[in-house]
Amino acid sequence: MPTLYYIHDPMCSWCYAFAPTWQQIEASLPGAVRAVYVLGGLAPDSDQPMPEAMRAYLRQTWHRIESVVPGTVFNFGFWTNCTPRRSTYPACRAVIAAGHFDPAYERPMIAAIQRAYYREACNPSDLTTLIALAESLGIDPDGFAAYIDSPPCHERLAADIERARSLGVTGFPSLALSLGSAIVPVACDFGRPDLTLRRIAELSDRAGPMDADAT
Repeated sequence: MPTLYYIHDPMCSWCYAFAPTWQQIEASLPGAVRAVYVLGGLAPDSDQPMPEAMRAYLRQTWHRIESVVPGTVFNFGFWTNCTPRRSTYPACRAVIAAGHFDPAYERPMIAAIQRAYYREACNPSDLTTLIALAESLGIDPDGFAAYIDSPPCHERLAADIERARSLGVTGFPSLALSLGSAIVPVACDFGRPDLTLRRIAELSDRAGPMDADAT
């Protein structure tokens, strides 16, 4: 079966902007294509405040995204309400931990992190924020807090990061279509799910049943 890998990070601002388009793509994939989420891990664990140069760069990125991706809105109060850190691994592990309790929690956790970060000016680099988000989804907060820092959770994130590298990914969000032994990158056309879906259908048809069934 052809596999469409969605490589992302829940604290990636471009992934946040791409989310509405991705949701339409995932909901409209051909029946023969399955979607698999891969956490790319944008920035490792850090307790250090984000340098001012990085803060300025990311604020500029948010402004740029708002200008080029219609409908995308950021709460710039984050930069004054929080102490930013260049650390997205905790948020990535929160997605894994949510899925550990029930796979149905994985996508809502991604959305909750993005909403908290980009719309509510909360800091998903903080464990307290992530535990509160888990509890809001109906996950036991104590169990979640224990699992998010467990060896299996760390190992799963490391495996996802390695898979992202093996797919040749250099930025997020990225899409890669696995057709037998071939991995084909698929462009992320923001706001144009039809273009991406057409490309996926063309590639799947071109591969034929033998190649598609080889995965």
